[in-house]
Amino acid sequence: PDFRGPKGVWTTNPAAQQRFTLDRYVADREVRVEAWRNRRSHAAWTAQPNAGHRALVDLERAGRLRALVTQNVDELHQRAGASPDLVVEIHGTMRQAECLGCGDRWPMHDVLDRVDEGDSDPSCGRCGGLLKSATISFGQSLRPEVWRAAVSAACDCDLFLAVGSSLQVYPAAGLCDTAIDAGARLVVVNAEPTPYDGLAAAVLREPI
Repeated sequence: PDFRGPKGVWTTNPAAQQRFTLDRYVADREVRVEAWRNRRSHAAWTAQPNAGHRALVDLERAGRLRALVTQNVDELHQRAGASPDLVVEIHGTMRQAECLGCGDRWPMHDVLDRVDEGDSDPSCGRCGGLLKSATISFGQSLRPEVWRAAVSAACDCDLFLAVGSSLQVYPAAGLCDTAIDAGARLVVVNAEPTPYDGLAAAVLREPI
């Protein structure tokens, strides 16, 4: 499910958004324990790439894809066959865990194995710091080098496809402005209206 759609994660359970706020995660052990428990049962572990993922791979193979900038954290683009060199994960990846202290990274399944063994709030094996998924939470800065790659792609495209996004989260949504200001056309593909529909050359309100 998406986050803000009619059946979105936060639409149906507004309290779930607390798990995505960095301050609450750091300050409240119970929030971390719940987050780790929910990571084990996350739907993305069994999800498969769909026709939308594969269509973007087709664009890449046709030599038409400058970059694939994604807010998704499930790596389904790569599993569909997208070149990792073209995928720009501005909100990180759930398939790794990261230490908030030293920055060390671990495969997520290795950390989840520790949770299964009874470590309900696992810490970094290197420095003892707090671990969380290597995703960007509310209140957490984007990685500068990743954001630069996203902006560069938006400045250097002829057509900017905004696919399956509410275009309400900034700075990611602002990439539409960046592309338009650089002379690109915008196409929005989303089930619900977005704030950028009026600026788009075309709006497709259909399943992606």
